[in-house]
Amino acid sequence: MENRVYQPLRNYSIEEIKRILSEDNHDELMLLPLSAGEYVRDWKKAQDICIHLLSHTNAAIRANAVLGLSYVARNHGILDQRIVKPYLLKELRENEGYRWRIMDALEDINLFLDWHIGENARKGYRDDG
Repeated sequence: MENRVYQPLRNYSIEEIKRILSEDNHDELMLLPLSAGEYVRDWKKAQDICIHLLSHTNAAIRANAVLGLSYVARNHGILDQRIVKPYLLKELRENEGYRWRIMDALEDINLFLDWHIGENARKGYRDDG
């Protein structure tokens, strides 16, 4: 069994964020949207980082990008619904392997922003896992 060790999220500098986005290091890309949602002061920049990662081919990275958007919603109390909603619905529909994470993040986004995105889809979802 893998021995996991808790480590706080890194607060990346703008230069580090640019470097991570320019490389394809999956370990760093997995943590970047969470760090951006937690630490980037400008909510639009944090949102843009997460949206950029939602085009990645790796489903886990995309799921963490959705989770990063929930961090932005929690920490800043705002997202641009017109921009993020299509991405959220697409991931909810298509990212089956990480649907549980996406649903949790959507619940948080809906709670913090008083939105109702994907509620019908989530009502019909049953986790038999």
